[in-house]
Amino acid sequence: MSSPTSCGGGGLSIDEEETAETRIRRLISEHPLIIFSRSSCCMCHVMKKLLATIGVHPTVIELDDHEFASLPRPSSHGSLSSRNLAPAIFIGGTCIGGLESLVALHLSGHLVPKLVEVGVLWV
Repeated sequence: MSSPTSCGGGGLSIDEEETAETRIRRLISEHPLIIFSRSSCCMCHVMKKLLATIGVHPTVIELDDHEFASLPRPSSHGSLSSRNLAPAIFIGGTCIGGLESLVALHLSGHLVPKLVEVGVLWV
């Protein structure tokens, strides 16, 4: 993993002996709102801006290209390649998907209740 960046949430611990898959699963379980991105990803920037307007700040982890294959897939998008998953957002340990899925969740009115449910937003 390159350049882990914490934009909210607790500190990040990196165990060099962990596999990429183990590390990703651990980070997902430790952070209720986390985005996995590539460096300089403009879609990740848009995700962070949308979430900031709601009042939450996710933990953002930058992955190398080969590490994206270790990300759990959203159940509704099982056939997506790892290239199509950048950035990937997880809320409460569940893969929501990418930017399109996050915007759809927001427009449908389900994003705020989900963020409240996992404890990253208080209304």
